Amino acid sequence: QVQLVESGGGLVQAGDSLRLSCAASGRTSNTYRTAWFRQAPGKEREFVAAIAWRNSGKYYADSVKGRFIISKDNAKNTVYLQMNSLKPEDTAVYYCAAGGTTYDSSSSSAYNNWGQGTQVTVSS
Repeated sequence: QVQLVESGGGLVQAGDSLRLSCAASGRTSNTYRTAWFRQAPGKEREFVAAIAWRNSGKYYADSVKGRFIISKDNAKNTVYLQMNSLKPEDTAVYYCAAGGTTYDSSSSSAYNNWGQGTQVTVSS
């Protein structure tokens, strides 16, 4: 079992930046990839970005491509999401997720471990 703890959320203005962190602990050896999802009030959970631990391949949702950067620190078992040029529509609870090799990286089905989320609010 992998435990994930997100941090770094907050209230910012449009155009500002935030960096989210996802610290993993427990049995992380079987984790192939880690992703960020987000869920706004009244909306479905949506994929944001993912990174593979072995080849460091990165995948982004079209809505954040060019603005967000996902990265990792293997020694710290931590994944980061650098969010730049934030927009009000980025407002959501951001969740970190870890999973294996099954399913596409953008699918929530690919992940079987989830953090509790961190709130990101972007004012206009």
